[in-house]
Order: sequence, then structure tokens, then C-alpha cells
Amino acid sequence: SVSMFLNTLTPKFYVALTGTSSLISGLILIFEWWYFRKYGTSFIEQVSVSHLRPLLGGVDNNSSNNSNSSNGDSDSNRQSVSECKVWRNPLNLFRGAEYNRYTWVTGREPLTYYDMNLSAQDHQTFFTCDSDHLRPADAIMQKAWRERNPQARISAAHEALEINEIRSRVEVPLIASSTIWEIKLLPKCATAYILLAEEEATTIAEAEKLFKQALKAGDGCYRRSQQLQHHGSQYEAQHRRDTNVLVYIKRRLAMCARRLGRTREAVKMMRDLMKEFPLLSMFNIHENLLEALLELQAYADVQAVLAKYDDISLPKSATICYTAALLKARAVSDKFSPEAASRRGLSTAEMNAVEAIHRAVEFNPHVPKYLLEMKSLILPPEHILKRGDSEAIAYAFFHLAHWKRVEGALNLLHCTWEGTFRMIPYPLEKGHLFYPYPICTETADRELLPSFHEVSVYPKKELPFFILFTAGLCSFTAMLALLTHQFPELMGVFAKAMIDIFWSAEFRDWNCKSILMHVEDELEIPPAPQSQHFQN
Repeated sequence: SVSMFLNTLTPKFYVALTGTSSLISGLILIFEWWYFRKYGTSFIEQVSVSHLRPLLGGVDNNSSNNSNSSNGDSDSNRQSVSECKVWRNPLNLFRGAEYNRYTWVTGREPLTYYDMNLSAQDHQTFFTCDSDHLRPADAIMQKAWRERNPQARISAAHEALEINEIRSRVEVPLIASSTIWEIKLLPKCATAYILLAEEEATTIAEAEKLFKQALKAGDGCYRRSQQLQHHGSQYEAQHRRDTNVLVYIKRRLAMCARRLGRTREAVKMMRDLMKEFPLLSMFNIHENLLEALLELQAYADVQAVLAKYDDISLPKSATICYTAALLKARAVSDKFSPEAASRRGLSTAEMNAVEAIHRAVEFNPHVPKYLLEMKSLILPPEHILKRGDSEAIAYAFFHLAHWKRVEGALNLLHCTWEGTFRMIPYPLEKGHLFYPYPICTETADRELLPSFHEVSVYPKKELPFFILFTAGLCSFTAMLALLTHQFPELMGVFAKAMIDIFWSAEFRDWNCKSILMHVEDELEIPPAPQSQHFQN
């Protein structure tokens, strides 16, 4: 019956069979490739591990060692959490004057929802306190920072400023002899000006005007709260909030001056701010100062700032590491030649420059591709992940011009940066000068960076087995479909011959086993291994 069925099959059946198999395996391959590019893992492998393995009775190998490794796991988890902490970008752009203009021109959103949500949380932390409900304008702004709609936030800021104006008009006739002095003390909402400068202003000049108005209001609130900060926890919280507001305003005014070309003025404002508030390191103002000093080519001042902040006890950043590498490369890059270096060897200064580049690349291996323009730049996000692709974009966006200005620096970087990976062949297991490279950077960067950007991944992941398997299956079935379509008679004879061989082999194996079982029953031979049966 099987032979009759096989003889009735036409070549069209084999063409349809192989073509359908090729189509299905091709669709699986496309889906697997898309899933791997988006999530960094194989869908089939993930499903098999998370769902099929428990059904088949798979046991986690680490379950037996939980009692012995609980302390180590907690330490590693704590380290991974600290490594994957998202930081505020000290060089973040202005939403209205820069990010929104990019959207108007290109139609693309440069900021992700996750990034903007983190900014909203930062604003609520820095610009609000528990006593805001006592002042109507601050109460409105407390709600405005939680709004998702930009227009709703801008409308709330205008409403907060209008409340201040109405209140001042009402209080003027009620105040007796000290009318003018009291009007000066009426609180103006500095955070409302901040929001309008960040989101409504369409140019840097407009943003600077609004920040100057915010500075007047914020400085008055800061001086009042400074006098009352020791009167209780409520006043202390207000003073902390007013300090954050004042530092933020002065820092953004310095960044406006830097954008408008008044770099020396920006440097002076940053230095004064760092002297006035030396303990507020959360804004990383020294990174703004380094970028402005590099623009002025004041390399001695840059070295002085690095000597203070490039310390083993302080957290590192791409700006610190790569600026230190740039200064050491500047001393030798103009005369550096890879051919001459290979003949005579590296001098002491060249060796120091190469080691500094290796140190910087080990900290963040994504930066060189942007500095060497091997990858295209996008607008930096408002938050960055240290040692991740987001930090590399933020650094290269502002510092690429400084590397180009130093003659031969990019050539030296191009010749030496890949040597770092020979020093740390297993970056996820051990490091050379820093901790092992964190495994969580890709996931966090995909949430921080827009979807149209191809996230840089380090170390490069090998293709999963199922992608290779489906690719081979698709190619093999497609080849069979093509051969069957071109040579239907020959492929039909070949398929029947293969099926006959397979079927006859199965039949002989079954017939041999049945004969041996019959002989055992007749001669009453005790059971023996199958290999001895065939030998007998």
C-alpha cells in the first residue's frame, strides 16, 4: 500500500512540499532575526528554556547551590544595580530650543518615553517639597511636573505666574507703610520660569531671558529660606529645594552662554557655581567646565580640573577618561607614525598616551566608533548609562570637535583603540583597570535611545543556534524546491528511491528482531545484549 501511494505522487507534490517547507522556515528565520536584533536573544531558545524545560522535568543547576552562593548572589546583584544606574546627562540639550526643533525638521522623536519619565521624576525630586501646598503657585507647579502632555505643563506654568501677579495686585492696598518692601518679598515662582525656558522657548536666546527671570525669583527664595532653614524640618526642606532650583538655574544660564558663543563667561559662571556650592556634585558641573575649557583650548586648566576629579575614589565617566587620553595624546599625536613606531618602538610619552587610550576604551568601548565617525551620531538623551552607548553618544556629540582640533589625535586613536580588547578577552568576567563590563547596558540603552538608532552592543553576541539552524533549513529546502521544479522526473525518482531505502532498512531491522525473538523462544536462550544477538 505504501508503494502504491508513493507511485501515485506526482512531481508537483514534491515541488509544493519543498516550497512550503522553505517558505515556513524562511518566515521563522525572519522572525528570529528580528527578535534577536530587538531583544538580543532567540525567541525559540527563550520559550524552550522558560516554558518547555519545566514541562520536560528540567532542573535548574543552581538550585542545589543556593544556600552556598546566596551571599555572592546578593553582592553581584547589588553591583549590577549600581552599574546599571541611570544618570542625568550633564550636557543635556534644551527641549524647546533643540529637541523640539529636531522633531519639527525630521518628524522623529529624539527622546523616549522612558527618558522623559526619568526627567519628570528628577524635576519632582529637585523642584518640589512637602510644603508646596502652602503657596498656590508652587502647588500648581507640583502638579505640572507630573503632567505628560507638554502643552498642559506650559499652561500650568503660565497659570502659576498669573497667580503671582494677581496676588501682588491684591496685597498692595492692604499693606501699610512698608508697601514697597513687602512687594519685593512676594514670592515669584522660579520653577514656572524654568519650565517655560526648557520647553516653550524656541531659541537659546529666549531660554536665557526666561532663566534670568527665574534667577531673580530663585535667588530671593533662596535667601529667605537660608535665614529660616534652622527653624524646623519644613524650612530645611524648603531651603534644600531652593538650593537645587538656584544651582539648576545658574548651570543652565552658563550652558546658554556656552551655546551662544560666550565661552569665557560660561567658564566664569561655572567656576563661581562650583565655589559657591562645592558639595553639590549630583549635577556634575565639572563636566560642563571641561567641555568649555577644551573649547577655549585651555589645556592647562583642563589638566588642573582632571587632577581634582580623576581620582580613584570618585566615580569615573567617559568625559573624565577620554579627556585624560586626549591630553596625553596631544603631546605626541602630531609626530606619531605607526610605521615609525613599529620600527623603533614606542617612546615613554607615546606609551603613556596609548595606555590612557586603552584605559578610556576599557571604561566605555562604544566611544571610538563615534569619534572615528564609523557610526552616525544622534541627539544625546537627557539621561545616560555610564559605560553604555548612551554615554558614548553624549560624549562624542560635544567632544568630537575637540578631538578633531588636536592634530593627529584621531589617527592615534584609530591605530591603538582595538588593542584594548586583547588585554581583556573576557570583558564580562574580568576587567583590567575597571570592574568587569556590566551585562545590563544593552537593555537600558534600548530604553534610553530612540528606536531609529542602532544600539551599539559590547561584547558582540554570537548568533543563536536556532537562527543558524533555521537559515540552513531554509536554504536546504529552497534548494530542493528549485531542483524539483527544474528536474521534476529526476527528483521524483530520487525521492522514491530514498523513501524505499529508508522503508526497506526499517523493515529489515524489524524482521531481524522478530526472527531473533522467535529463536530465543524456541531455544529458551536467556536475554542478552542486542549486539550479541547480531553476532550469534
